[in-house]
Parts: sequence; structure tokens; C-alpha cells
Amino acid sequence: MSVLIYLVPVSLILLGLAFWAFWWAVKRGQFDNLDTPAIDILTSDERETPLRDPRQAVMPKESSDRAD
Repeated sequence: MSVLIYLVPVSLILLGLAFWAFWWAVKRGQFDNLDTPAIDILTSDERETPLRDPRQAVMPKESSDRAD
């Protein structure tokens, strides 16, 4: 029973922190547009080129006459 003396204030502090984090996120606009990010993944952008391995541009191709 004496544990409740510690757990009740700790839980109230955690509740306060959670409420503050939610209030901060609302004030910063984190919940303003909930639909567009979910739809963006469905649209394909043809303008983007596929990512290349950066080592291909720097390293020359190995010659085929080299024996391993």
C-alpha cells in the first residue's frame, strides 16, 4: 500500500508530460494535414531517377583478363 504514495505522483507527472507533448504537437501543426501523406505513397513520380550506387561512378570497371 505504501507503494501508492510513490506511484500516484509519478503517474500524474507522466500524464502531464503526455498532455504537454500532445499540446506541443498540436501547436506545431503536426496534425494539420493527415490525408496527404497517406496518399503521397500511392502516386508514382516518373521524374525521379532510380538511385545508383555512388561507387559505380568513382570506381572503374574491372578488366576481364584478371584471374582470381
